[in-house]
Amino acid sequence: MLEKANQIRVNPADETIGDGRLAVRFLLTGEQSNGSIAAFELTVPGSQRLLAPAHSHDHYEETMYGIEGVLSLTVDGQQHNIEPGQALCIPRGAVHRFDNNTTETAKVLCVVTSAAIGPEYFREAFAIFSAGGPPDRARLMDLMRRFGLTPAPQPPQG
Repeated sequence: MLEKANQIRVNPADETIGDGRLAVRFLLTGEQSNGSIAAFELTVPGSQRLLAPAHSHDHYEETMYGIEGVLSLTVDGQQHNIEPGQALCIPRGAVHRFDNNTTETAKVLCVVTSAAIGPEYFREAFAIFSAGGPPDRARLMDLMRRFGLTPAPQPPQG
């Protein structure tokens, strides 16, 4: 029992992953919650758009809670602005993306239940985005699928 007590601590997964455009600070991963929950802060500088395509996930919900600034989430084509003290649950299967359409930094707490995504996904994603030039779309699509994200179809070019 003493071993389990030594594993319980505040922010056991404290790790920040980012590239200057976005930062993800993990607080709790599936390793510390028996796979039931992952929690991370997402910091999005002003006027920053999400680099990854809109997507859905069929195996978990994602809830975002506003800490500072305003983050715009588009869920199934409808825009929702998340301000401090507000929460939005993105249900399984809903196509979504986020952008910061203001000049102020936005920060949200993301809670994923069950903990199907963790730091490994973000480490690999930031490596793809930081490789220079346009991101390798095939690598990104493969990464997303491996972690249970389903990329939304690209809108028709025209």
